[in-house]
Amino acid sequence: MSVRGGCDGFSNDHRLSLIQKITKEIDGLGLESMKTAIRKPMEKPKSVQKSLDLAPLIEHTLLKPDATRHDIQMFCDEAKQFNFRGVCVNPVFVKEARSQLTGTDYLVITVIGFPLGANVTATKVAETKHVIGLGANEVDMVIPIGALKEGDYRAVYKDICAVVETAGVIPVKVIIETGFLEEAQKTAACLLAERAGAAFVKTSTGFTLRGATVEDVKLMKIVVGERLGIKAAGGIRDFQTARAMVEAGATRLGCSASVAIVTE
Repeated sequence: MSVRGGCDGFSNDHRLSLIQKITKEIDGLGLESMKTAIRKPMEKPKSVQKSLDLAPLIEHTLLKPDATRHDIQMFCDEAKQFNFRGVCVNPVFVKEARSQLTGTDYLVITVIGFPLGANVTATKVAETKHVIGLGANEVDMVIPIGALKEGDYRAVYKDICAVVETAGVIPVKVIIETGFLEEAQKTAACLLAERAGAAFVKTSTGFTLRGATVEDVKLMKIVVGERLGIKAAGGIRDFQTARAMVEAGATRLGCSASVAIVTE
């Protein structure tokens, strides 16, 4: 008997069939399963009963084009004050964030090919090398969205592989920009990210049509299971929404309204 999914109307049977179909298509292209240099077990979110329970899952995010060094310093101070997982900043501020967080366990996360994903792969590779040299602990890359929508799985796979190989032991999160994609395309993006050796799949940049939805996270969880982490990002501005994302399967949250969320 088919087990019905949530309000999106898709059954689990439908989704599993779709995963099998797309996996066969990817297999048919001869795309090798890449292994990252390290594969840490995905952190399991603990039970979220109160707002501060979310803090260790939150990447305190400041990616606005008008951000200043002072803003970055404030965000780093807030990360330490509220025990966030770390800060997510644009590449130009990686060095500053690393300086502010040196001697702590807080992560410096940055973005590659952001926010459009339309850079050539060589540019993404060069950017990845540079930010790791500046002290980035993790990188969030945007896929070539147009290539995915055209069904050019090989191009998407090669783009992700190049960044993953360049990053080495640095975990790579793959932003698939769910707001642009249909069910099959979201499924394919997650499968390609896993095959290319990414550590996480991520819903959104927060700069386009919409951010994360609970339905997106549920689908990503069905596709990648416990094998990859899932980062929900974009439009998460209150505790109830953040908790719903975690309950749906998110293991990280990208939020700019982090302080408001954990102090509700």
